[in-house]
Amino acid sequence: MTVGERDYWRCQRCEATFLEPSQRPGLQTEKAEYDQHDNDVADAGYRRFLARLSDVLLPRLRPADHVLDFGCGPGPALVTMLREAGYVAQGYDPFYAPDETLLRRQYDAITCTEVIEHLHDPAGTFRRLDELLAHGGWLGIMTCFQTDDDRFANWHYRRDPTHVVFYREATLHRVAAQFGWHCEVPRKDVALMQKAT
Repeated sequence: MTVGERDYWRCQRCEATFLEPSQRPGLQTEKAEYDQHDNDVADAGYRRFLARLSDVLLPRLRPADHVLDFGCGPGPALVTMLREAGYVAQGYDPFYAPDETLLRRQYDAITCTEVIEHLHDPAGTFRRLDELLAHGGWLGIMTCFQTDDDRFANWHYRRDPTHVVFYREATLHRVAAQFGWHCEVPRKDVALMQKAT
């Protein structure tokens, strides 16, 4: 489908909708957009927003579990919230916290809040997340699920120039099945996936 000057494709296997690869933003354009984000851990509204994921994930974890916030952004607020809750948390981001040593170990849980819609290589990133996740570990994802093709053109989420792939709830169930993960959707736009023990 074409919306304005942007062309989108639908994956027939997983039902994801993705931007034509040649139309993806370059790294400088991406970072300029991310630099405008105000991810302040002192902002009560932002903490409530992140809690949409953490409130359903944390009861599944054990005290002092090791958690990686993958794609933590310029203000790693969720890392701070996880540490406040007693977890050993680290943040990785290719632009703002590019410590590759964090990608050489495994974690009891990984969070991706408002990250997977930016991925230029979703399949490769999910493979990497599977490698980073310990057996029995949890992957928590928060992204706006695509629901209605008729509303796609005017959907606010599509209009962000760095959002290049859009997932349906069914898409994430198919991703989980590919890796043998259990998947549940405890609330709107949040998916929890557990790697087999």
